[in-house]
Amino acid sequence: EVDFWIIPIIQGFVQIEELVVNYSESSDDDKSSPETPPQESTCVDDVHPTFLVALISRRSRHRAGMRYKRRGVDKNGNVANYVETEQLIHVHNHTLSFIQTRGSVPVFWSQVGYRYNPRPRLDKSENETVSCFRAHFEEQLKNYKKQVIINLVDQTGREKIIGDAYLKQVLLYNNANLTYVSFDFHEHW
Repeated sequence: EVDFWIIPIIQGFVQIEELVVNYSESSDDDKSSPETPPQESTCVDDVHPTFLVALISRRSRHRAGMRYKRRGVDKNGNVANYVETEQLIHVHNHTLSFIQTRGSVPVFWSQVGYRYNPRPRLDKSENETVSCFRAHFEEQLKNYKKQVIINLVDQTGREKIIGDAYLKQVLLYNNANLTYVSFDFHEHW
């Protein structure tokens, strides 16, 4: 009976755009040339299909916080600053969806201080982390079935301790529905 008073909101972002894609192989210069013969009129949807594209990002209310102040996982498996982003594309009565999630590395870790890029530290042991790591990925797999983990942690610098702890937890969890990829973008910068 209180639904009338509840306003559903999200902390996030929504944008919806209509796009028309031109598959013509001629360049813009060719189209504007006086020698180009006029094109026959055809159905716009056949030549230039209209796509409806939506981008929706939803930030979790669990463990939201400022960078360097809120890191890692909690006892319930919620990771800091978790965001789910869904890209929807609708064309010719078909709707496609791609979902990407991001969040803090799901181990107990923190960074102390306000200076730029403080050194990370592990706050709990490997054994204390196992159940919370498991809770995090059981929820992820319940929602999304399979996941590809892309670890963006610096694999050789000051973040190495976090990356190593993450990989160790993935190996201990040993779930066939998780694919782990380590991508150190610092190497490709």
